[in-house]
Amino acid sequence: MAEDMDPIAESRRQWLTHGWDEAADGMTLVISIMRVQQLFQARIDAVLKPLRLTFARFEVLALLSFTRRGSLPMNKITQRLQVHATSTTNSVDRLEAAALARRQPHPTDGRTTLVEITPAGRELVARAAAVLNAEVFAHPGAAPQDITTLLDSLALLRSGLEADRA
Repeated sequence: MAEDMDPIAESRRQWLTHGWDEAADGMTLVISIMRVQQLFQARIDAVLKPLRLTFARFEVLALLSFTRRGSLPMNKITQRLQVHATSTTNSVDRLEAAALARRQPHPTDGRTTLVEITPAGRELVARAAAVLNAEVFAHPGAAPQDITTLLDSLALLRSGLEADRA
């Protein structure tokens, strides 16, 4: 097999060879997006590793840092980050163990737990955002006009997929 062979193009070729023509473009789209996600995740992991932070924990800290009070109920974090509650619990457990966030009882709802960012969490999320902005987000690997086109296309795709789930 050639070193410069594109595995995604080869997958598409195989789909066509097997007579799955009507699914070939969709399969190519899905695995292309999944590969792009892997590449972005690797870049993000490399940037955050020296800060001892995962992207999931960064997202929780960033979300908390954007709020007026620096805190949110656990279920709001889960909803806003569009993740499973178990993922939120795991991230908050680790942030709490690192003294970057803390759980607090809700002042008026005894059934609700708030997660509050600590001063150390604020400092770390600011550093992490600066590095992510400089090394990943400001230069994601596409020209500005292509980014705009991709964002429009991805918004349509997301909307269609979310409508299918409803």
